[in-house]
Amino acid sequence: MKENQKDLIFGIRAIIESINSGKEIDKLLIQKELNNDLIKELLKVARDHNVPISQVPIEKLNRLTRKNHQGAIAFISAVRYASLDNIIDQAYQEGREPFFIILDRVTDVRNFGAIARTAECAGLDGIIIPSRGSAAINSDAMKTSAGALNYIPVCRVDNLKNTITFLKESGIQIIACTEKTDTSVYDINFKQPVAILLGSEEDGISPEYLKLTDLRGRIPMKGKIDSLNVSVSAAITIYEAIRQRF
Repeated sequence: MKENQKDLIFGIRAIIESINSGKEIDKLLIQKELNNDLIKELLKVARDHNVPISQVPIEKLNRLTRKNHQGAIAFISAVRYASLDNIIDQAYQEGREPFFIILDRVTDVRNFGAIARTAECAGLDGIIIPSRGSAAINSDAMKTSAGALNYIPVCRVDNLKNTITFLKESGIQIIACTEKTDTSVYDINFKQPVAILLGSEEDGISPEYLKLTDLRGRIPMKGKIDSLNVSVSAAITIYEAIRQRF
């Protein structure tokens, strides 16, 4: 999907000031081999604020804008990212079973927006995404979510493997929605603290994350096509959990 120009900030000083002012940055693109003092300052500020950084050819930056970007373009996030620790603590303090969805490399903005809409309607505690390799949470994602991203917390984490381990240590079971099992999602117990893990549109859940899961469930298929869109898979699995919980 073409990037929306209103989601861009370009120019080194403008990006530095935006980060320092508290704007949430979805990702930062820096021209490869650019190494002046101002770029070094930008890199330090970005790292201090945990902004994901990618070094790219100048051609990519020029495709995004023909204006004087000075070798740096940042994408503004449509949401303010939430603290996973705080959300888990709040759920337990309120006497609720935490309920999350984890998205491993879901890169399509429309899929992400549709999942966010379902998650908010179902009352999930939050969506967990990795800081790299995920859909941009921009105005297009906000529109596709029908505004749900204004309400459902999104937790961006640097290391998904460590986060899955942390969730398990916090008493939350990790349930993978995957075709790599004979167990149906309808035979899994969701009446517990749970995080549902879904994988990318192309190749599903990464093997290193799949190994960490507590349970795996597949959605039964009766037709000739043996896979569903990830947002549809998310909706089916989430609402099976809701059916059990209520």
